[in-house]
Amino acid sequence: MRRIHYVDSYVLTGDRTCKALLRYARALALANLSDIVQIPVITESGSRAYAHLLIGPASQIFSTPVPDSPDEPLDTDVIEKLEAATRKLQPARPEWPDEMTNVPDFSFDI
Repeated sequence: MRRIHYVDSYVLTGDRTCKALLRYARALALANLSDIVQIPVITESGSRAYAHLLIGPASQIFSTPVPDSPDEPLDTDVIEKLEAATRKLQPARPEWPDEMTNVPDFSFDI
């Protein structure tokens, strides 16, 4: 699980969701665009919910690992949408073999 630091707070989400979100945020920043995304999170009470984040050129988000964390919230549809949106903005970008290597990628049928 990863803690995504956003403004003066943070949300807890799964490693793979975080990785897809950061990739998309970077692609949006490079294109000087922004978007509102929905990602699965763990709330302060420990339940699962969805958070909505505005990401783009002015976003200053970063993630840190959460050691010994509970089960991660996982929504493969969200990850697929984030990765597809990133590919749309960066169609010629090669794979990311050296980014967040401690977090595995998902394989999607395109």
